[in-house]
Amino acid sequence: MNLSHLIDTYGYWSVFLLVGAESLGVPLPGETALIVAGAYAGHTHRLSPWAIFAVASAAAIVGDNIGFWIGDKGGYRLARKYGHWVRLDERRLKIGRYVFATQGRKVVFFGRFVSVLRTYAAFLAGTSRMRWRRFLPANASGGIIWAGIYTTASYLAGSALTRLSGTIDLVIGGVAVLVVAALLLFLRGRIDKLALRAEAADPGPLE
Repeated sequence: MNLSHLIDTYGYWSVFLLVGAESLGVPLPGETALIVAGAYAGHTHRLSPWAIFAVASAAAIVGDNIGFWIGDKGGYRLARKYGHWVRLDERRLKIGRYVFATQGRKVVFFGRFVSVLRTYAAFLAGTSRMRWRRFLPANASGGIIWAGIYTTASYLAGSALTRLSGTIDLVIGGVAVLVVAALLLFLRGRIDKLALRAEAADPGPLE
């Protein structure tokens, strides 16, 4: 996928579709598209950085909310039916619900800045039955701040980031893998305590 060509040909639409699809849960390079668009605007001045920021913010919020809705309407049933294939039993589902009930705002907000979580945090929040009125402010603020930081940085850097966009994506992906691995190790060490807290907060079988 030649992102520079897409940005040059379709402009803001390419940013909206790629960022929105990634936020929805489709593993596409939305963040890289934002970086390339900002650098393209800084280098050619054919696009407005303010418009890129607005489009990326809207796409992030809309995509995340669709992903949340899908998770809320069908994610839990899928997890109950097929979760055993990935060792996702009721105990882990209950822990997930507890984490999103107590720390969901932080997961949603900071997840916007981590590539793997950015793609799936909204869906997982919906699947874990996080309340939408708690999800929306964290999601919107995270999307707006994320879009603002990346648009500004890439616009000021100009063409240099266009040449380095592939490398940047790899670096971000590598960092995300390390962060997720560290988080999994941390949770694994506390899994029993979390399970007890989750059971105390929501005793009995999940509906």
